[in-house]
Amino acid sequence: MKSITIEGQLRTESGKKATRQLRSQKMVPGVIYGGSSEINFSAPATAFKDIVYTSEFILANIAIEGKTYRCILKDLQFHKVTDQLQHVDFLELIEDKKVIATLPLHYTGTPAGVKAGGKLVTKMKTIKVKTLPKYLKEHIEVNIENLELNENIRVQDIKADNMEILNSPRIPIASVTMTRQLKQEESAAPKAADATAAAAPAPAAGETKK
Repeated sequence: MKSITIEGQLRTESGKKATRQLRSQKMVPGVIYGGSSEINFSAPATAFKDIVYTSEFILANIAIEGKTYRCILKDLQFHKVTDQLQHVDFLELIEDKKVIATLPLHYTGTPAGVKAGGKLVTKMKTIKVKTLPKYLKEHIEVNIENLELNENIRVQDIKADNMEILNSPRIPIASVTMTRQLKQEESAAPKAADATAAAAPAPAAGETKK
């Protein structure tokens, strides 16, 4: 699984004044929780770029004073006006302790309904799971080759070994809908059939219709 390393330093002071001072130096305060103790740290704003501005699921190895913490990103705070990163929360991964994570969905295959002229609509891009750290993965694959026109794939159809899916099982995650052109073609077909029938010559008197 893809991971990045973040070089951080312990925060010895807390409070608004201390955090303002950090941010003025283009540092971002953060916290690591979930382990034996909570760790307050800071790191340059640029160090978080690859894990914050991506749709991928990435692990973070946070190095602080000679010790490295293996973590997943849990929460972010941005400035309401400038959109600058203000604070980050990380969860430390403990080998025998289950974690809740949001994993991207990766759709594979071309749906049968698309081949028939429909349009694929993806309704969910991520899914929430509970699992042990060793089972975490970059994404969960969902094969949609058998998805027919006007059908849905739901959360309950996702196969995720060694994971408990926390989303409601009946929620649709992808569907194939009719395109406008296909609707027009289907609407025009009965009219064309009726017009053909109306144009057919009537049988002559005394002649039976075969």
